[in-house]
Amino acid sequence: MVNQSNIQLEPGWRRALAGEFEKPYMRELKAFLLEQKASGKTIYPPGPLIFNALNSTPLEHVKVVILGQDKWTL
Repeated sequence: MVNQSNIQLEPGWRRALAGEFEKPYMRELKAFLLEQKASGKTIYPPGPLIFNALNSTPLEHVKVVILGQDKWTL
């Protein structure tokens, strides 16, 4: 189980995503990241900033969310 009390997340987003934190993929992802960090690897963004983009705008003000992984280079 993912400890949601440690997650810094705007309350509207926290309510909307609460079920996701309990799913197997999220538990596996957390375990993987903790393992990598324990082995000395640097994880970005730092823990407190993982959901920083969602904290910038309360869920009730959001109409569309576009997720991306890699920055674009021109």
